[in-house]
Amino acid sequence: MELITIILSGILIGSSVYLMLSKSVIRIIIGTALLSHGVHLMLLTMGQLKRGSVPVLDPEVTSYTDPLPQAMILTAIVIAFALTAYILVLALRMYRELGTDNVEEMKGVPHDD
Repeated sequence: MELITIILSGILIGSSVYLMLSKSVIRIIIGTALLSHGVHLMLLTMGQLKRGSVPVLDPEVTSYTDPLPQAMILTAIVIAFALTAYILVLALRMYRELGTDNVEEMKGVPHDD
């Protein structure tokens, strides 16, 4: 099962890099969101599946499950959502001000004619 998660994480990260190298701001934002999902899956895989009891102190339990990977992923999800919302607002503002979502036109790079 971990192999499938690793492959899916690699596909997500690879496609996010492809999208982030494009000229459109919307594709860059989608690539950033895909990158965060790929990293979440990678963190989950790195935490491994450990079987045990709930991490609450109990004298009868000898093996506990590690809650750290889930806590890290939850924090990363919240940060990624806030970052995506902020970037979307910036992209909307840039589109309203400049009238384009092409990164090269925003920089003023001349076209090859």
